[in-house]
Amino acid sequence: MEYYYYIKSLHLIFVITWFAGLFYIPRLFVYQIEASEKPSPEKEILGKQLALMAKRLWNIITWPSAILAVIFAIWLLLLRPDFLQEPWMRVKLGFVVLLIIYHLKTHQYYKELQNGIVTKTSNFMRLWNEGATFILFAVVFLVVLQSALNWIFGVVGIIVLGILITLGFKIYKNIRDKNPEA
Repeated sequence: MEYYYYIKSLHLIFVITWFAGLFYIPRLFVYQIEASEKPSPEKEILGKQLALMAKRLWNIITWPSAILAVIFAIWLLLLRPDFLQEPWMRVKLGFVVLLIIYHLKTHQYYKELQNGIVTKTSNFMRLWNEGATFILFAVVFLVVLQSALNWIFGVVGIIVLGILITLGFKIYKNIRDKNPEA
């Protein structure tokens, strides 16, 4: 158990870098989609550079961080299996499953864009970008409060956050429609 906190620290580091990748990759998708709508040669120049940036972020930072975060999480649970009896941990693991699903769906969007297939709008990707934020809020509150009951307040907070983000998105979209350079 003397190395428990080292494993926990490594887990947190890789969770942070995983989220960093999940926060940034949809922004790159927004730029890739918008670049695909530009005239030549701008479309090709931007598209190539943005695809390279996405490839490096996804394959060098995001995927390895996800794998290492999960490995260290499993290690922690092997060291402290009693956590699995805690209701808050079971709820947290549910959110981790959602995060993995979000990651895999993001990977699907990544593959499409890397192959030049645009199936979503830039506005969709702006909203998609908030998915990891919701999961992060839920997990942080669960871990800090360590109460399955208090996660209900966290979910209410997430809903309020979602409403605020949606309002902010709509306001920003109106501003962008009036001034594309905003």
